[in-house]
Amino acid sequence: MRREINLNGKIIGYNIKKNSRAKNLSLTVSRNGQVGLTVPKYFPIFLAEKFIKEKAEWILEKIEYSLKNTINPIVGHKKDYLEKKESALALVEQKINYFNCFYNFDIKSLQIKNQKTRWGSCSTSRNLNFSYKLVYLPESLVDYVIVHELCHLKQMNHSVRFWDLVSETIPDWKIRRKALKKHIF
Repeated sequence: MRREINLNGKIIGYNIKKNSRAKNLSLTVSRNGQVGLTVPKYFPIFLAEKFIKEKAEWILEKIEYSLKNTINPIVGHKKDYLEKKESALALVEQKINYFNCFYNFDIKSLQIKNQKTRWGSCSTSRNLNFSYKLVYLPESLVDYVIVHELCHLKQMNHSVRFWDLVSETIPDWKIRRKALKKHIF
């Protein structure tokens, strides 16, 4: 449920979610500055708001940080997804073909999705999924996402061996990963 609260003279919107499995309160500020609070199912709203007010300074700092350190917020709608899906598929296929000439990994399937929180993913079944929103990223970051997911075909973790694989074609992967975190959905 969407609510608003006054924190140090600023009206802040937040989402409150009641969860029957929650034992404690969980407060988050997403990379795009959205505030969320998860509470146990029967937790009183007035106590939830008291908790938020106690954390006002932390919340405002996180919101300010996210707004200063985020570029190109990408808000996806179904219409945008339908319009960009084909161009995203063409881009991803081109990049996969280029980088997989080096790695030569077997890929079972490749899909473009309207993912809400991930640029890409790789399943143990060797399926690669990518967000259509890759079309909005600079090419160097698209390359990083593609190589990252390709390397999961060999290493389904983020071990040293995984990063060694990534660095074979993207030696500056740390810089690109940091840059990618500034682009949000």
